[in-house]
Amino acid sequence: MTEAALATSTRPGMGDGAGTSMTAGAPPRSTTCLTTPQATLPPMSKRLKVLSIVGTRPNLMKIAPIAALLERRPEDFEHVLVHTGQHYDYEMSQIFFQELQITEPDHYLGVGSGSHSQQIARTMTGLEPVLLEAQPDVVLVPGDVNSTLAAALAASKLLIPVGHVEAGLRSFDRTMPEETNRLLTDAVSDLLFIHSPEARENLIREGASEDAIHDVGNTMIDTLVAMQARIAEAEPVSADGFEPGSYLVVTLHRPALVDGPKLAEAVAQLTSLSEHMPVVFPVHPRTRAAMEAHGLAVSGDRIRIVDPVGYIEFLGLVSRARAVLTDSGGIQEETTFLNVPCFTLRDNTERPVTVTLGSNVLLGLAPERIAEIPDALAARGQLATVPPRWDGRAADRVVDVLTNAELPTWTPALA
Repeated sequence: MTEAALATSTRPGMGDGAGTSMTAGAPPRSTTCLTTPQATLPPMSKRLKVLSIVGTRPNLMKIAPIAALLERRPEDFEHVLVHTGQHYDYEMSQIFFQELQITEPDHYLGVGSGSHSQQIARTMTGLEPVLLEAQPDVVLVPGDVNSTLAAALAASKLLIPVGHVEAGLRSFDRTMPEETNRLLTDAVSDLLFIHSPEARENLIREGASEDAIHDVGNTMIDTLVAMQARIAEAEPVSADGFEPGSYLVVTLHRPALVDGPKLAEAVAQLTSLSEHMPVVFPVHPRTRAAMEAHGLAVSGDRIRIVDPVGYIEFLGLVSRARAVLTDSGGIQEETTFLNVPCFTLRDNTERPVTVTLGSNVLLGLAPERIAEIPDALAARGQLATVPPRWDGRAADRVVDVLTNAELPTWTPALA
C-alpha cells in the first residue's frame, strides 16, 4: 500500500482507536498485505458506510444537506467526511463549516494550492490510505473541482463505487479545467445524481446507463432553503450605506478572466459602472493577487472591494442586490432560485437551465459589456422560474437512492 505523501488528521473518537493524533498518512497494517480489491455484494443487514469528499466552498454546500441526513440515521448509515484542503484559508473554507453547521471532517488532507496536476496528485496520494483504512461502501464526490476528480479516480482504482453529485453538466469548452473534471468523474461513477434535464441528455449521449442516472434535484439549493431564515435576517456589513435593491454584487475568479489583460478592463468597467449603481466586490484570493500584481485599483466610495465573506453574509448580499455579475457556476443557480438578475462573464455555461428558465444572461468573455448592465436591467421582463426539483429535498432523494441501491462493495484480499 502506498503511504500518504501528505499529513492527514483524524478526529478524536473516530476509527479503530479512541482518538488518533496527527499522523503522516496511514501506514500498512502489520498483519495483512493489501492487494487488488475484490468486488462483492454487501450483506443486507450491514450499515452503509458513506465517505464524502469536500475541498472547496461549493463542495461544502452540496454535501452539507446529505451529510446531515446520513448522520441523523446512525442505525442505517456510517458517514465519514474528508476535507482535501483545496480551499485552505479561513474565509474560503472553515467559516462555511461553522455557518452550515457541518461536523468537523474526520480527515483533513492539507492539499493546499498548486497546479491542477499537483492538487490532483496530492489528493490521490493523501486519500488512498484513508480509503483503504475506512473501507467505505460508496464515495460521494460533489461538483467539478480538482478534489472531485482526484477522489473519484482514487476510489475507482480501488473498485469502490462512486456517486457523483451534480453529474452530467457540460460547458463543451475543454479549455476549462472543470470540464475535464466533469467528463472523467462521470466516466468512473456508478451513481450519477443529476439536477437538470440536459444533464441526463449529456450522460446518455456519452454512453451512461439509464439505471445509473438519478434525477434528485439540486443539493446546493437544499442548503439555501435550509438557511433562508438566517439569510433573511442577515445584515451584510459589506453593503452598509447602500440601499437594498440598488447595488451590484461581483464575483470573478476564473483564469480566463483573471490571469490576463481582461481583468484590467473589468476593473475599469466596474469603476465606471459604479457611477450608475453601487458595486460590492468580495474579492477571491486569486483575483486579489492578480490585481495587486498588475497594480489594479479602484477609486470612489460607490465601489467597495472587500475580503471574501461567509455563506450567510454572501447570500444576504445577493438576495438584496439589484443584480450579480459573476463567472461562477454555482452563483448562476443561487440567483436563479432567488430571482436576482445574473450577468455571467463567460462564453458558455454548464448550467443552461439558468438561462432558459432562470435569471442568468451570458455576456460572453467580454468585460466591455459590463457597461450594458443598467440598460439590460431596465429592459428586464419575465421573472425567473425555479427549475423542477430545486425544492430543498434533493438530499432526501440522494439518501433514498443510497438506501435502495445494490452497490458492490470491496474486500482487500489477504496475501
